[in-house]
Amino acid sequence: MRAGIALGSNLGERSAILTEAIGHLREFHEHGEFLLSNLHETEPMDCPSGSPLFLNGVVELETSLPPLELLHQLQSLEIAAGRPRNHGINQPRHLDLDLLYYDRMTLCLPELILPHPRIAERSFVLIPLAEVRPDLQLPGWDRRCSEYLLYIHNK
Repeated sequence: MRAGIALGSNLGERSAILTEAIGHLREFHEHGEFLLSNLHETEPMDCPSGSPLFLNGVVELETSLPPLELLHQLQSLEIAAGRPRNHGINQPRHLDLDLLYYDRMTLCLPELILPHPRIAERSFVLIPLAEVRPDLQLPGWDRRCSEYLLYIHNK
């Protein structure tokens, strides 16, 4: 299954942290093309005042890990990078990994909603996602990724 993962970091050596995380994500990749966007520096969104700038990107990989197992692996990587288990919402962080989609699966569980419900509202996700999958149209979307990006920029 093709899984899209958003990457972000706004504490520490952001580029090195994301490079290491990408290396770990390659371990979950099984075959086919491993898609990786450029890293983009972005303003913090809904974070405490004075929060440092983020580096953000997107990876798409092929995996047979079930979605919840993949989510738990992503959370383990975040913790290993220094993110506390109990953290405030939108707090600065060394590593943030969000499972954006898992093929065309829809899922609504307390710990995981697929596709991620706020992809189309976040340019820091849409910009790198449009680099790797401009024609992506997820379940529940009425536009392709590149069209959502144009829509956000024209607001």
